[in-house]
Amino acid sequence: MIVPIASDHAGFEAKEITKKLLDKMGITAVDFGTHSPDSVDYPDFATQVAKKVSTGEYESGILICGSGQGMCMTANKFPKVRGALVYSPSVAELTRQHNNANVLCLPGRELDKDSRMAILKAWFDAEFEGGRHERRVGKIHSLTEK
Repeated sequence: MIVPIASDHAGFEAKEITKKLLDKMGITAVDFGTHSPDSVDYPDFATQVAKKVSTGEYESGILICGSGQGMCMTANKFPKVRGALVYSPSVAELTRQHNNANVLCLPGRELDKDSRMAILKAWFDAEFEGGRHERRVGKIHSLTEK
């Protein structure tokens, strides 16, 4: 599996750790920046990954900033993107099972390495349950189709 990943300066260090964790899981990360801890604007980097997921070039992506929120807000402006701000493995699992999330947004300043690994494992192992959730996800998509 290949997954695009990006961060701002506040998520840079966490992104570098996340790439190593993904590699241990057999997942290849394609890094869309930023490539240093120098101050940048998070929407510039969130946009790159969100566009790739929105167009279907990649099935899912990962975004990291200080809180994860700015990246998530930006990603969710794109059609077919369902970005989820995740702070725990249980939330990671639910965002996939119930919301069919396709962009994992992580707080760079809030998670240690073990927590980050548990979240990644839960998110990539979980599968969309469909059923009643399919209707709800369809309603989300209808908002960007107008």
